[in-house]
Amino acid sequence: MAGRRVVTRSKNGQWVNEVEGAPELSTSYSSRDEAVEEGRALAADRGLEHVLLDSEPTGTIVDGGAPDEDVAVVDDAVPTEEPLEQTRDAPDGNGSPRQD
Repeated sequence: MAGRRVVTRSKNGQWVNEVEGAPELSTSYSSRDEAVEEGRALAADRGLEHVLLDSEPTGTIVDGGAPDEDVAVVDDAVPTEEPLEQTRDAPDGNGSPRQD
């Protein structure tokens, strides 16, 4: 596996270890620390370089966090008691809702 490396980086709200040239060895984790630890171990086991690509925070919440954390507040929307309009699939079968 000469020239390959294990890259640990944030991807779509998860942390992943990607092995260059061997996608079947790639894994994902919910925490940065776990991914870094496992990425280092994987690289050491295979004699590869380990690279950590830290990303800048975007300010966007992409997941709900840990199960024991409070639910993330995404916006200031106020719940309403008004019912939603009734919709059903369009008769052409494309799954688009239409109003009656």
